[in-house]
Amino acid sequence: MENEFNYFYDFVYRELNLNLNSYKDAQMQRRILSIMKKSGAKDMIEYSKLISKDEKIRKEFLDQVTINVTEFFRNKDMFEQLEKIIVNTTSKKFNKLKIWSAACSNGAEPYSIAIMLDRNNLLNKAEIIATDIDKEVLSKARDGKYKETELKGLDNNLLNKYFAKDLEHYRISENLRKKVNFKRHDLLLDKYERDCHLIVCRNVTIYFKQDVKDEVYRKFSESLVSGGILFIGATEGIYNPKEFGLMKVATCIYEKM
Repeated sequence: MENEFNYFYDFVYRELNLNLNSYKDAQMQRRILSIMKKSGAKDMIEYSKLISKDEKIRKEFLDQVTINVTEFFRNKDMFEQLEKIIVNTTSKKFNKLKIWSAACSNGAEPYSIAIMLDRNNLLNKAEIIATDIDKEVLSKARDGKYKETELKGLDNNLLNKYFAKDLEHYRISENLRKKVNFKRHDLLLDKYERDCHLIVCRNVTIYFKQDVKDEVYRKFSESLVSGGILFIGATEGIYNPKEFGLMKVATCIYEKM
C-alpha cells in the first residue's frame, strides 16, 4: 500500500501541482482512501486514471483533499482580541495596512477582516489579499454569496448592514467585495507576499508535518514587517515563536519582533 501511495503522490504532484507529501500521512491517506472508495476505483492506479480523464472526479478529489472549512468570525473571542490590537496598536503604527488572508477558503475570513476594518473606519487604508489553492472555492469567494447556514458567526446587525438577501443567498456588499483581491496561491510551492502588516492563516497548518509547519511560519514571519501581526487558528500554536522572530501577544496572535 505504501508503494501505491508513493505512486499516487507523485501523480498528484506531476499532474495537479499539489504536494501531498507535506501533509500528515495518516490523515491524508485516510482522506484519499475515503474519496477513492466513493469513485469506485479499486486501487490508486485506477483512481489516478479516473482523475486524469474525468473532470468531475478530479474536481471532487481536489474539493475533498484541500481544506475548505471556515466561517465568519470563527472563534469570536479571538477576533475581538485581534480587533483591539489592530485598532489600538497596528493601525496607529502604519499609514497603510497590507493584509494577507492565506488559505482563505470560501472568503469568510477575509470578509470578516473587511467588516472589522470597516466598522472601525479603517477599510480605506487597507489592502486585502486573499489566497487559496482551490480555484473553485476562490470563484465562490469572489462572488460573495452565502447560504444562511454559512453565516452563523454573524448577528442580525451585521447581516443587515453588510449583506443583501435574495431567495436563497445572502450576498456581501459590493463595497467589501471590491476591497478583497482573491488569487490562487499554494502555501507549499509559491512565493509569499511581502511587507504585510497582518497575515491571517487559521486551521491549516494543523494538517502539515512539523517541519513543513515550521517552514510556513518562518516564511510568514519573513512576509511581515516589524510590528506586523500573525493570526492563527484556535487549534494551532507556535511553541517556539522566538525561533521565527515572533512574540506572542494574545491567544493565537503573534507580533513580528
